[in-house]
Amino acid sequence: MTRLLTVEEVAERLGVTKDWVWAQARAGRIPHVQLGRYRRFREEALDRWLEDLESCARARASGRRAASTRAIAVPPVTIMPLG
Repeated sequence: MTRLLTVEEVAERLGVTKDWVWAQARAGRIPHVQLGRYRRFREEALDRWLEDLESCARARASGRRAASTRAIAVPPVTIMPLG
């Protein structure tokens, strides 16, 4: 079984606030598992999501459309620096 991360752990890994992680999870933009009132994030799913975001960004930069081979499609999310 893959490790489940908390909102705090995801926020720390991504360098964003917990509020940003909550908002993305509620909007369905970041893969998560809902366990009652808790949301947890599979480490592997988070890694795949980040890889997909990187692929899309590279494809946009080169002017072509990304061909995703993943089973899930997640819309691109812009991570803005804090401060």
